[in-house]
Amino acid sequence: MNINPNKCVACGNCTYVCPMGAIYVDPVIKRATIDRNECVECFTCFHGMSQEHLNPTLVRGMRKIFQMMRLRFDPEPDVCPTAAFEPDELVWPRVVRRAFSDPRVPHESTGVQGRGTEEVKTNDVSGRVKEGEVGFTIEFGRPGVGVWFYEIQKMTSALARAGVSFEKKNPITSLMSDVPTGTLREDILNEKIMSAIVEIKVTVDRTEEIINLVREVEPQVDTVIALGVGVRCDSMGEDTVVAPILERLGYNLERAKTNIGLGKITQPESPKQEEMAGAIM
Repeated sequence: MNINPNKCVACGNCTYVCPMGAIYVDPVIKRATIDRNECVECFTCFHGMSQEHLNPTLVRGMRKIFQMMRLRFDPEPDVCPTAAFEPDELVWPRVVRRAFSDPRVPHESTGVQGRGTEEVKTNDVSGRVKEGEVGFTIEFGRPGVGVWFYEIQKMTSALARAGVSFEKKNPITSLMSDVPTGTLREDILNEKIMSAIVEIKVTVDRTEEIINLVREVEPQVDTVIALGVGVRCDSMGEDTVVAPILERLGYNLERAKTNIGLGKITQPESPKQEEMAGAIM
């Protein structure tokens, strides 16, 4: 993203909109400036602000008059009065920043918007995790923090050494130059993104091993990491295999998602109620 210095009036509205804190008003040139190293090309500034097309010279003149009269004018928030934001034509490898940071953009490798993966939340349709298996989603980064690809590689390399199976329909996997070693493409390592998800699966008996491995690598990775665990429930909609392992490790379990159609009837109707229901129909 680029801010046109000929249009910018240094109102500062955009500094509050950027989720990465990458925009600041340069006191020397008196214009809003983007730290391109920290910008993840999420386009929040461009799409999240109203773009008014006021004359920059007029706006600057009015601001100076207000300053001379010691009057304070608070512009309406989330508005760029002069439409100073101009998207750059992103090329490789910088284009991967937007692919992982702008939820409007579908990933070329998967065709899925957001972070490019449907995760195991759609397992009832995709069948990624089967009986006897456990799927892990390892999420890196958050707004305001982000993550560099070289940080993600620390985890993927450790997981690869453990012999895990990386999900093929995942954009991080598609960006690996060598999947067996978890090595990411060298040309993207110094690119920063908002967040990303690595997906793996192993047999149930390796659940504790993988959790301990993530715990071991996590302090070496300079970002926020969230670990999700996915498993197939039994015919009654319960997990009696992985849940005891997680509880033994000290986790207080909360059911994150139950897809429609997977619930169980907790209050079955009595024969009399069924008869009445049949009569009404």
